[in-house]
Amino acid sequence: MNDEVKLSYRKLLSQAVDSAIAACTPESIRWNYENGLIARAILEASSQHLDHRHDRLVRNLVDVLIAPDGAIKGYKREEYNLDQINAGKVVFDLWAASGEPRYERALGTLMAQLSLHPRTNSGSFWHKKIYPYQVWLDGLYMFGPFYARYGREFAWPELFEDLCSQFSNAENAMRDGVSGLYFHAWDESRRQRWADPATGLSPHVWGRAVGWLCMALIDTLDYLPADHSCAAKLATMFRDLIGAVAAAQDSSGLWFQMMDCPDRAGNYLEESASAMFTYALFKGMRTKLLDPGDFGAIADRALGGIVARFLSKDKSGKLHVNGICKVAGLGGEPYRDGSFAYYIGEPVVSDDYKGMGPLILALCEALSI
Repeated sequence: MNDEVKLSYRKLLSQAVDSAIAACTPESIRWNYENGLIARAILEASSQHLDHRHDRLVRNLVDVLIAPDGAIKGYKREEYNLDQINAGKVVFDLWAASGEPRYERALGTLMAQLSLHPRTNSGSFWHKKIYPYQVWLDGLYMFGPFYARYGREFAWPELFEDLCSQFSNAENAMRDGVSGLYFHAWDESRRQRWADPATGLSPHVWGRAVGWLCMALIDTLDYLPADHSCAAKLATMFRDLIGAVAAAQDSSGLWFQMMDCPDRAGNYLEESASAMFTYALFKGMRTKLLDPGDFGAIADRALGGIVARFLSKDKSGKLHVNGICKVAGLGGEPYRDGSFAYYIGEPVVSDDYKGMGPLILALCEALSI
């Protein structure tokens, strides 16, 4: 990547952060995984490439949600919802920067949930209390890097072994042996209508779910001791998965909403999964897990494809990120059956944090190489 391209990406990063900030206000902020994702992305961009000019803003947003005694506004431990852990990652960053007791107390509150969180018979956390015996790839991102960092910061090495076991469970149960990609979810009990009665797997490989797993692996590795056996295991798992992701890349540089049937009528290129893979590719190269000779061109095509297809500006000059699947899940009410028609039929929106956050993170990594 030459200096001219880097300069254009730095400008794009600043514009993307400004767009995210315009929508993320003290009045709108809520304790959920989307807000946690965008807050951490803004802080990463601010601290790495934007001269710390947004650090205070992120802290002010988080302080709306965390009281001086560490209580978290809107958080309910009794839901046992892995999504609620994700916002704790930015709390770790604020605690590391300030040492404020409120942040450490909030981290302890989230860890208390994980200490009691219900598990499958094989030892993995349920995705949520309302989804018993189910493992979703999303959940590994929501809690995995937090769990690893808690283990490192508070000298709790047993968490590393537990985390490694949960990633291994996902690999053993959810990885497609042909493509090397992963199915969205697994129901150990086989009770859900969406679950294959023989394997317990959901029917399809959904792009964003695989993206969550890529980010879970590369971010968790930030906090594992380099000489720990779990680090070697997850690094191998990451390289295997990224190889499968690279093989599924479209000629546009992007990836499809449904990765297991790219040519099926109605399928479409989707931004959030593409941004997540782009982030994982660039970070993998920066951290020396991936060889730039093998993956540099793939990552460059991906980021170029996102810029060409999904970014636009309105009349005021504000940047917008388009082509984002708003949401997709399984079960619940109304029932989501995991069919191709279900995933393709979900709304496609602009500026959703699930697409904007990974794009900001991908630009940060691209500029760091």
